[in-house]
Amino acid sequence: MGKRGIALAAVVGLAAVGIGGTAVAEPGTADHRIDRKVVQRALDDMTRTGAQGVQIRVTDGRQQFTARAGTAKVDSSRPVPTDGRFRVGSITKTFVSTVVLQLVGEGEVDLDAPVQRYLPGLLPDGDKITVRHLLQHTSGLYNYTNALPLNPDEFEAIRYKTWTPAELVALSTAKPLDFAPGTDWKYSNTNYVVAGMLVEKVTGRPYEVAVAQRILRPLGLGATSVPGTRIGIPGPHAHGYVRVAGQVVDITEINPSIAYAAGEMISTTGDLDRFVDALLDGRLLGPAEQKELTSVLPNTHGYGLGFTSTELPCGVTVWGHSGGIPGYSSVMASTPDTKTRLTASITSAPDPGELEGYNEVLNEVFC
Repeated sequence: MGKRGIALAAVVGLAAVGIGGTAVAEPGTADHRIDRKVVQRALDDMTRTGAQGVQIRVTDGRQQFTARAGTAKVDSSRPVPTDGRFRVGSITKTFVSTVVLQLVGEGEVDLDAPVQRYLPGLLPDGDKITVRHLLQHTSGLYNYTNALPLNPDEFEAIRYKTWTPAELVALSTAKPLDFAPGTDWKYSNTNYVVAGMLVEKVTGRPYEVAVAQRILRPLGLGATSVPGTRIGIPGPHAHGYVRVAGQVVDITEINPSIAYAAGEMISTTGDLDRFVDALLDGRLLGPAEQKELTSVLPNTHGYGLGFTSTELPCGVTVWGHSGGIPGYSSVMASTPDTKTRLTASITSAPDPGELEGYNEVLNEVFC
């Protein structure tokens, strides 16, 4: 779930709480480029104008540091844990795309084969939509989340409902295609629900098993998980909030099956940092698949195959993905050489407001 790229549009409109933060430095050399005081002021601005809490991890050459602002809960002074876990939303898509590309490298999946070959009968246009179209958001499939009641007042009614992937796809296929496959680009969570189902059909096991065996265990990402229908977040974590019928509601616990392979995963800034570093370094894919991952067509708005290229106003290009799911917004971004990386989680405050500070963080880290 969530929006494209690293602009983190999902966090715009979070509410102000006005609580300062604390930088937490990790071992490193004294010679560094990024001014941590500037970063901290920006994080404080974020919690003052829109977020309940924020935690980030920054890699600056050979050194790394974490910083945070706000509180872990509305009614507590406890700070956001810098090792806290959070719902990563659409960053899940990068994990799923990586697994599909690994299967391509092994000859188990053909990127340009129709989905019908692997999931016969699932899509009315499955003979025209290819695996590449799914990963690239050029399938034309209607975004199933547009058919769901996701504003806070309505979401409470479905918050704990268990959804099957087939039910999510059916919400999409009840609508016509947005465009003929391959002729345009439009972000659709349906694409990655289908991609998760494809992984399960090809491997014969749940897609989360493939993610664990192929990515989480080899990289030692012990704090990252695919929750399925489990409503809680394991381990230390900050809480997200909404307001429903005038009351502050803790939205931390939800049934994440509503997001499935499009956005259900849980991780930490440390695990996401290791993942994007390994992915861009070519440690997860073969050369041909690595090239496919970062291949961007003119009409795809910088979107490769589950991975996004964004040119910042200062001219620096970063690769990554952002995510949004009730209570949480997240970002994973890196320069192509992986020397500068940023991973972050922002938890929502109860009331909407204009978020400030995020662009300042991007500018200080990357520009």
